Amino acid sequence: MILHHVSVGVSDVARAGRFYDAVLATLGYKRFWEIMPYAICYGEDGYDFWVQIPSNGQPASAGNGVHIAFTATTRKAVDRFYETALAHGASDEGPPGLRPEYDADYYAAFVRDPDGNKLEALCYGVKTAAKPKAKKAPAKKAAKAPAKKAKKKARKK
Repeated sequence: MILHHVSVGVSDVARAGRFYDAVLATLGYKRFWEIMPYAICYGEDGYDFWVQIPSNGQPASAGNGVHIAFTATTRKAVDRFYETALAHGASDEGPPGLRPEYDADYYAAFVRDPDGNKLEALCYGVKTAAKPKAKKAPAKKAAKAPAKKAKKKARKK
């Protein structure tokens, strides 16, 4: 594990909580802990992602070139993430779809949360439909039966 957690600044933690509660639930993540009205954290089973009032007391601002990518287990989850984010005030930064410029199987969607933080949900390395493997024809058994019959006939004579 290279990162312990990631935090983004928000101007209103309660509003951010309503947004992230809905959006991250589409990916199977939940609100894990909160220090209201200052911060909320999310994760699967830990403190992975935080939304918080900036500690320096200055207004929250999105980092130029920064984005947070959340893992999705299915392409359908990426679609739900995107739809839910837009329904909760996010702006579109790229609809769900394959991103062949990254890899042939990289499926992602991009949004900006109400504070301008760029978010991504991605499903990578999960094949959508495996092609059935061709069945091998059973190996032909050696023609023992005719040889056995021939030996029996020879014994009878």
